[in-house]
Amino acid sequence: MIDLLSYKVYGDVTVHDVLFVIVVMALATIVARIITTNIRRVLIDKMKRDQLELMLKVVYFGIIIIAFVSVTPALGLNLSGLLVAGGIAGIVIGFASQSVVSNLISGIFLISEKPIKIGDQINVGDVAGFVEDINIISTIVRTYDGLYVRIPNEKVFTSNITNYVANVARRFEYVVGIRYSDDAEKAVEIIKRLIEEHPFALKNPEPQVFVDELGDNSVNIKVRIWAPSTEWYTVKMDLLWKIKKELEANGIEIPFPQRTVWFANEPKISKT
Repeated sequence: MIDLLSYKVYGDVTVHDVLFVIVVMALATIVARIITTNIRRVLIDKMKRDQLELMLKVVYFGIIIIAFVSVTPALGLNLSGLLVAGGIAGIVIGFASQSVVSNLISGIFLISEKPIKIGDQINVGDVAGFVEDINIISTIVRTYDGLYVRIPNEKVFTSNITNYVANVARRFEYVVGIRYSDDAEKAVEIIKRLIEEHPFALKNPEPQVFVDELGDNSVNIKVRIWAPSTEWYTVKMDLLWKIKKELEANGIEIPFPQRTVWFANEPKISKT
């Protein structure tokens, strides 16, 4: 009886070897499709379509190539020379593209973790502004001066990110100095009334107005106010001006720094 599985197709390659290669490549194709399908499901709403498709193709064909290289010995193919050359080329390319790969991986983590999103106001390192775009390699930030800055995703991912609008509310504070001769209690009441009347000053968390320090030239009143994150800057500027005007209208002034100079000996005035 002839063993068909041991039948040689070409050279030392048998039918068994061919079937083994077919099965491995079929399994690799199935695994590649399962992995790419799951990646697509997870990242479909977190990445741009063209970037996602590019990444899926890299993953898919990467799995297929690895599977093919692993079964080439069964086909009698000697890829040692090619692998050595490929290894050397891979090392060179690896060093050259190290930052690119790092930015790519960081971009995937950023898109998955979502510490920032388009439209957020953030601070990364020495760059602060609005997030205009989040790509797979870099993040684009429009500064408050209107400049567009491209930040590599590796730097974004490994830096401390301050997101000014991630929370729905944000607190700001003033230090309002008044003269020692003014009524501090009345000043506190005026400031509290202005805060209560402002439509965007939040009542919860509750604002705080209190005498914080008896300074060299003034009684310092600390004012802490919460406002919606999207409106906090406007509220801060608006209330500061209203507090100044209302205090002045009630005879309460913000003092200038003063110094009293004493002479140990009174200067002698010569008479002519």
